[in-house]
Amino acid sequence: MFEIQVNGRPLRVDAAPDTPLLWVLRDHLGLTGTKYGCGRALCGACTVHLDGVAVRSCVLPIADVGRRAVTTIEGLAPDRSAPVQRAWIELDVPQCGYCQSGQIMAAAALLRTHPEPSDGDIDAAMSGNLCRCGTYARIRRAVHRAAALARGER
Repeated sequence: MFEIQVNGRPLRVDAAPDTPLLWVLRDHLGLTGTKYGCGRALCGACTVHLDGVAVRSCVLPIADVGRRAVTTIEGLAPDRSAPVQRAWIELDVPQCGYCQSGQIMAAAALLRTHPEPSDGDIDAAMSGNLCRCGTYARIRRAVHRAAALARGER
């Protein structure tokens, strides 16, 4: 039995210690916004925040989470009011949408540490998140837009 904090709520989960956080979120807690992509931390579809840092949940055993705060796409802003969510909607970023929760979570983590990122900052931070539809230019624009929204620009 593990006690973890997910999206601001303390939860108890009965899972094997080596169960990846991804499967705890999806199968045990019903939080299906975090996606399975590759299972090897190569594509970024499973990106969540662990104490505000973007991590790949598909390779993170539940035993390694401890008491650190886990934030999923569902917990970023349930009303879609986070600047990254607003920017993604405003700029119609997703095509198929499968990778987008991981993209949004990676972008939110970037903006937490780099509130005014350059194109290079964005490309470096987002390089591990793959999009089969090739929406990279829209993603970059949305990260810049999210930064502007966070600064209070209209």
